[in-house]
Parts: sequence; structure tokens; C-alpha cells
Amino acid sequence: MASKSQSAERRARIEEMRRAEHARERRSRIITITVSAVVVVALVGFGAFILNKESDKKEEQQAAAKAPVKDEKSWDAKKLGRNHVTTPVTYPMTPPVGGDHNQVWMNCQGDVYKEAIPDVNAVHSLEHGAVWVTYNDKAADADVEALAEKVGKTPYSFMSPLKEQTGTIMLSAWGKQVSVEKADDPRVDQFFTKYVQGPQTPEPGAACTGGMGAQ
Repeated sequence: MASKSQSAERRARIEEMRRAEHARERRSRIITITVSAVVVVALVGFGAFILNKESDKKEEQQAAAKAPVKDEKSWDAKKLGRNHVTTPVTYPMTPPVGGDHNQVWMNCQGDVYKEAIPDVNAVHSLEHGAVWVTYNDKAADADVEALAEKVGKTPYSFMSPLKEQTGTIMLSAWGKQVSVEKADDPRVDQFFTKYVQGPQTPEPGAACTGGMGAQ
């Protein structure tokens, strides 16, 4: 009788252990499922947040592209010459925003030039849809650095000093130009958004590499 009783007790203990193990497994499955669900919900929520943020950014860019740039100057693109010439050209504005130009363009794939560059080559880059950032001696070093960083990250843009210009910082595209005093002027971003490969471009998609580089 004692042996049977002991056997029964062992079976009972084994069965209790099995039930406890099954309970732990169920709890583990529940925890795993719950955590996975929370992670999925979080990822979905984060994805929706990113998509909404990108959508808002795109809408802001579209609005900026449609809105006029304050104090912007414009020239009739049809009246700006586009002939290739080998002789110097006298432009009616500084820096020039269009006109006859050299057949070789300045590289404008985010190129930052430390020295002045030839107008006749820069104008060719504008024809390709680039934005040209120029500055004179009045520009603060911090602003020059900030603009250089922006240009360096922006294909179809280039930058160079131009002492003769009247504005501290000037942004030029084909037939378009605006002057600002500081790099953080909101018109800088607006001008880039509106005119880098913008609708004013006579030759959209034309090369911004393979031309003239730094001297």
C-alpha cells in the first residue's frame, strides 16, 4: 500500500509540474503575442507619422513653389539670348541671369567655388536649370558656410564670391534673381525649391557635370 501511495504521489507531482509548465508556456505565448502586437502597432503608428510628415513637407514645398518670392526680380526669358559665343559678353545685370554664353558650363552639381568664376560659363549653368548663389565681402562667414553646406547637398546648384554685386547674398536662376542679407532668410529655401530645375529652365535635365571646374 505504501508503494502504491508513493507512486500516486509521484504521478500527482509530475502532473502538477506539467500543468505548471503548460501554464508558463501559455503565459509566455501571451506575453510574446502582446509584445509583438504592441511593436506592430508602434511601427504602424510610426510609419503613418513619417508618411504624414513627408506628405506635409511635400505640400509645403509645393506651396513654396507656387508662391511668389518677395522682392524677386524677373526678366523676360524670351528676350534673353541663348547663343554660344567665344567672346566676352556684357550683361545688363550683376550677376547675370541669362543671355549669350560660352558653350562650356560651370559644373553645378553642388559645386562651391572659393574664387570668382566666369559669367559666360555660369550663365550656361543657369540655362541647365541650376541656381547660382553669389556673395560679396559684406556676407558674414557663418552665412557663407551655411550656404556652402546647402549648395553642397543640392544638385543643380553652385556658389561663388562676386565682389561687384550690390546685394550681400544673391540667388540667381534663368531670368530670376533675389537678394537677401542672411542665409536663414526663408526666401533662400523658397528660391531653391522654386527654381532648381524649375519651370524657368530652358534646358531641363541638361548636364551639371563634365563642364568647367575650379581653377
